[in-house]
Amino acid sequence: MRLANKTAIVTGGASGIGAAICAMFADEGATVLVADLDEMRGEAVADSARRRGGRARFHRLDVSDDLSWKALLSAVAAEGGAAHIVVNNAGVAFPNGDVEQQSLADWRQVMRVNADGAFLGVKYGIAAIRAGGALGGSIINISSILGLVGSATTCAYTASKGAVRLLTKSAALHCAKSGYRIRVNSIHPGFIETPMVEDMLRRRADASAMRASIMAATPLGHLGAPEDIAYAALYLASDESRFVTGAGFVVDGGYTAQ
Repeated sequence: MRLANKTAIVTGGASGIGAAICAMFADEGATVLVADLDEMRGEAVADSARRRGGRARFHRLDVSDDLSWKALLSAVAAEGGAAHIVVNNAGVAFPNGDVEQQSLADWRQVMRVNADGAFLGVKYGIAAIRAGGALGGSIINISSILGLVGSATTCAYTASKGAVRLLTKSAALHCAKSGYRIRVNSIHPGFIETPMVEDMLRRRADASAMRASIMAATPLGHLGAPEDIAYAALYLASDESRFVTGAGFVVDGGYTAQ
């Protein structure tokens, strides 16, 4: 019960990495708010946690919308007060394109969810945690290995995840210097078996060859599981990481070590 007596907000909690984090956090004793636009899947994630004896509920959230975040914080306050953990996981990978092909509209669509969503998640995450007084808490931003290295064909996605990485460091310093006792860290997943990666592969005529190429380029020789990211998030959410802030945790099977 590493998260006993803590309340966690997890955006993009209805599927993939977000769903794995919600499940693990609930199993470790947290009260989990599954925040997502997908009500059917989000409710299913919360219901699954409850059937295992955990505490979880669904809240509809558009991470790129200021008013949607304010409504979520009002709901948190009405249901018990403050959050202790905020995981900014929601994100999109498409539309893709290189810097010449990418349209401004597509660039803005990716940035709106990935960068604006992370900014609002940190901004209102700080407010939600501070509502609990001096207890402090943890904000975890899910970036990507493409927030660390470049990619020729994912211009907007790479830029957005790079923004998440440095937003994390800026917010970590701000919280530390302000005496908030709020730690802010990022996780950088490699290729993980999620609906986002599966969608990426389905869009390619050479899907099987592309999957084999990804596995061959990963030193450990296979794609990661959503739980691999959830375990890193669990550490950062727990009091075990009390001296960790502004850090970036890479979970990629060795991909960026090359």
